[in-house]
Amino acid sequence: MSLLRVEGLVKHFAQGGGLRGPRAVVHAIDGVSFSLAQGETLGLVGESGSGKTTLGRTVLRLAPPTAGSVVFDGTDLGTLSRPALRQMRRHMQMIFQDPVGSLNPRLTVEDIVAEPLDIHRLTTSKADRRERVSGLLRRVGLGPEALLRLPHEFSGGQRQRIGIARALASRPRFIVADEPISALDVSIQAQIVNLLGDLQAADGLAFLFISHDLKVVRHLAHRVAVMYLGQIVEQAPAAALYARPAHPYTRALLSAIPSMDPGRKRLRVLLEGDPPSPLTPPPGCRFHPRCPIYAEKKDPVCVEKMPALAPFAGASAEHVAACHFAG
Repeated sequence: MSLLRVEGLVKHFAQGGGLRGPRAVVHAIDGVSFSLAQGETLGLVGESGSGKTTLGRTVLRLAPPTAGSVVFDGTDLGTLSRPALRQMRRHMQMIFQDPVGSLNPRLTVEDIVAEPLDIHRLTTSKADRRERVSGLLRRVGLGPEALLRLPHEFSGGQRQRIGIARALASRPRFIVADEPISALDVSIQAQIVNLLGDLQAADGLAFLFISHDLKVVRHLAHRVAVMYLGQIVEQAPAAALYARPAHPYTRALLSAIPSMDPGRKRLRVLLEGDPPSPLTPPPGCRFHPRCPIYAEKKDPVCVEKMPALAPFAGASAEHVAACHFAG
């Protein structure tokens, strides 16, 4: 049984309107479905503006969905009252991209990490609270001397460790990690990735790991979902996706990864233009205006029909792609 099941999730934002005319609609997420098992990491990759962060926030119901469902541990989050949803959030937490902006600069580290403990009333006394916070800091590699200090007294990597400690405080089962290393120095990134892997192994955590860095995702994720303009265009076990990318967008992303073997040249796939606006997504396959296959074939099916996310010839049932010419 899946710990998390997302079905047909849609998130649209209204923009403008009033005296300036009808309101425009931003198609941030359009019909996304996936599942996640306990102890599993699903890597979510794609260009900036593809909808990755909005998807993470909508799964946690930090933003209400326009349509679709999110079922966590057998419970449809859309059916819960506000108090019940607040209690459910004890089991679902988020690690934010910006380790500076996500921490209250006026609170000590002890109070920051203890926020989930206080909200869910998980401690019995001040001494118990401090002991719990101290233990969390030790788990992420910080000592008790950090307790009474303020966020600005720490490096970027240390601040992200504080954010991770806060996310762990309520003993969650599922964590959305939204670009948790993109704001950090390269020398620190591997430490944070290894820390997340160790925590997952110890606690059986499920991660939705959002990133634009496919090298990191390959190291951490069990499965990978590739997102383009609000839709998942390919999803597969990590090894299968990196060995045999089926969607032309996935191939272009993977071709940009530098090869560690100087004797092996990687053929770079260059995409024309920028992603279309989510205000006016293209008809049919949303990738077709930039797609090298469409540029060569000019097949009208790419413009007239949106491809389904489905298995393709020669691949396992777990490897699905939304392309009329996948494979």
